[in-house]
Formats: sequence, C-alpha cells, structure tokens
Amino acid sequence: MQAATPALMLAARVLLALIFVIAGYGKIGGYEGTQQYMEAMGVPGALLPLVILAELGGGLALIAGFLTRLTAAALALFCIVSAVLFHGNFADQMQQILFMKNLAMAGGLLALVAHGAGRWSVDGQLGLKF
Repeated sequence: MQAATPALMLAARVLLALIFVIAGYGKIGGYEGTQQYMEAMGVPGALLPLVILAELGGGLALIAGFLTRLTAAALALFCIVSAVLFHGNFADQMQQILFMKNLAMAGGLLALVAHGAGRWSVDGQLGLKF
C-alpha cells in the first residue's frame, strides 16, 4: 500500500478539487445569476470575485498540491460557511443533502490538512510542510 500512497493522495486531491474548479468556472459564466442568488440569500454580491478566486484558485492549487494544507483549511472553512449560509433549510430535503455534502467535503479537506499533499505535488517536490 505504501507504493500506492502518492497516487492515492493525487487522486484524493483531484477528486476533492474538481467540484471547486467546476463551480468556480461556472460562476464566471453565470456571474449575474450567481450574484443575484447570493444577494437573495443575504450575502453581498460584491463578494462573488472572492468566491470565484477561492473555488477556482483553491481547486487548482489543490490539484497541483501547492500550499495544500493552507488551501485545504481555507476551503474546509469555506464549505462549512457555505453550508450554513446557503443550505440551512432542513425542511427542504435537497438543501439538507447539500448541507451534508459540504460537511463531507470539509472532512476530506481536513484530511489533507492533517496529511499534506503527498509526494506527487508541488509541496512534496519543494519539501513544504505547512
């Protein structure tokens, strides 16, 4: 299993990152609609560029394994805050599922915080531990 660990860590990073990259990219194309949705949920639409940066930039950083622990911690917090702000209506089963999805993603990201990016990463190649 030790021999497979670098490949498994790469797969974990890519699988966790895909949802952020796709969501961030989608928000660029649907900027106005996303901004209106955020405002309808009580979140200032002016924060959308930061959301896109967090999702797209954070997702790409995870894939590369660059500053992985820091990026994963920030994205875990992002997932929890997003769950509370946008998916807190437990009367709606879909929102309840999305809330739990965000918590599960935060859990996977916290595993990256604990274990780092692995050998097949920018962090691994540069010897970065944080």
